[in-house]
Amino acid sequence: MAKHGIFPYLQLTRPANVITAIADIWAGFAIAGAWDYMATNWIYGDQQFWQNLLWLSLSTIGLYAGGVAFNDIADAELDAIERPERPIPSGRASKSKAIIMSFALLVFGVLAAAQVNWTAAIIAAAVAVLAVLYDYWGKHQRIIGPINMGLCRSGNLLLGISVAPEVLEKIWPIALIPLIYVAAITMISRGEVHGKNRKALFGGGIMYASIFFAIFALAYLQSPGYLQIIPFLALLGYMIFPPLAKAIRTQEPKFIGKSVKAAVISLIIVNASIATAFSGWPIGIIVLLLLSISLWLAKKFAVT
Repeated sequence: MAKHGIFPYLQLTRPANVITAIADIWAGFAIAGAWDYMATNWIYGDQQFWQNLLWLSLSTIGLYAGGVAFNDIADAELDAIERPERPIPSGRASKSKAIIMSFALLVFGVLAAAQVNWTAAIIAAAVAVLAVLYDYWGKHQRIIGPINMGLCRSGNLLLGISVAPEVLEKIWPIALIPLIYVAAITMISRGEVHGKNRKALFGGGIMYASIFFAIFALAYLQSPGYLQIIPFLALLGYMIFPPLAKAIRTQEPKFIGKSVKAAVISLIIVNASIATAFSGWPIGIIVLLLLSISLWLAKKFAVT
């Protein structure tokens, strides 16, 4: 890594996107009731809560960073033609060193999850396998590909909930929310290079709308104060629908890319909304604080 420094390798890990993965874990804690427990017992200094939050946050950093770095490794030859400015085809990052880094990150992600419990370790291992499967095979499958990518994100949310395995057994279907949302992003993103994918753009918009309905329904079922979810959903709509509408209107790769970028960053808002539905708006705000970090990193590193 000495020739060009560490920056090209950091580019491979998509730092802004990694922050959105941390939001998955924090939302998972809200679903598991861990934030509520901490709020009740904060005066006693519950170290176990903070340790588990740290280990699972570190786990998802390793899993996400390793997974997306392998994506660039798998696409190195294609990127040499379509995106020669990327770290590996440009020669700024060594492919062999990138492989070592990516593998080490995935292993670290699994080992970090194992510090919490075996359920977390198993889920982390599954996410790692699904990520590599997508990088080398899933992305080339028209229907299975978006589902494969969505499963990676679903597993990440379940990784956060795994802090309370007994809750995970009952509420695992909630993983359908990130699955559908990320599947929509993946489907839309296929127009980033060549454009002209209006059907995928409309389909993605319908899938986004279903997410709004699902989160609102969750809030309604979970709390009498369900209206507190509205500002979060309003922010989510503001972030994703205007760029999507412009992409649909123009069908140009540049605007499709901006739509994808907005949707990826907005994963934090999706998680903040879920956290609000289960633990109230203060926890939603805590998760939402990650948005400013992700937006700042998005100015320095590519999101897609």
